Amino acid sequence: MSHPVIAKGNVAVVTGGASGIGLAAATAFAHAGMKVCIVDVDETRLAEAATELSSIAGPANVMTSPADVSRIESVMELEHAVGAHFGGTDLLMNNAGIQPGSTLFGEPDNWQRIIGVNMWGIINGARVFAPSMIARGKAGLIINTGSKQGITTPPGDPAYNVSKAGVKAFTEALQHELRNTKDCHITAHLLIPGFVFTGLTAKGRTEKPAGAWTPEQTVDFMLARLEAGDFYILCPDNDVPRALDEKRMLWAAGDIVENRPPLSRWHPDYADAFARFVKGE
Repeated sequence: MSHPVIAKGNVAVVTGGASGIGLAAATAFAHAGMKVCIVDVDETRLAEAATELSSIAGPANVMTSPADVSRIESVMELEHAVGAHFGGTDLLMNNAGIQPGSTLFGEPDNWQRIIGVNMWGIINGARVFAPSMIARGKAGLIINTGSKQGITTPPGDPAYNVSKAGVKAFTEALQHELRNTKDCHITAHLLIPGFVFTGLTAKGRTEKPAGAWTPEQTVDFMLARLEAGDFYILCPDNDVPRALDEKRMLWAAGDIVENRPPLSRWHPDYADAFARFVKGE
């Protein structure tokens, strides 16, 4: 079983679709009989991924676009091209993301690019595609790829955290807007991956660490939770179970409620308190 939108003949658009979670999702959609458009800035990987997907869905059901999602003009061209080629979009997965690393006072261009792709790419995708998806009068899905780092905001990569915190806030607002729009049958969902072994997280490693999930495992979990109707698709992995994620997120919210210092989970004065909280003491 799967979500009814993930069905033969429907159209899926996946940004960041040439590798990692995006390609795993596009592959799952192709196996379900969907027509698939994959989007990426890497044209070589796009061509390789298109060949792979065509062997599943047939060349006529696979489309590629080398779009830069941080530029709204590029996303508008993408939406028009998908409409002309496939007749419209039933599922939009705003998945494109980068994580080159960042420091608080580092290069401004690095910050601009991270936020441009990770946050504005998702905002652009939803704002450009959603109106025409709603107007079709059909059921549809918008899946935005967020991150646990956008919720617990650990120290070490502030630009990435800011971008993914923005994705969380935007996707919550998007779902509220969609459910309050008359005759709208589109729903939004926030994918929150765990540790997934992809090009984004490999950092020079060639073998999957034991604690990581594969992109395929992550997508299988996503499909199951979409069928269940989840908005927050909080993925575990082989290292961190959901119960620990929940504790970490509750503690982060508790910094505000308890008036603790920000990021107290990493503050030496609160180390023992956090350890007791995780243990349920």
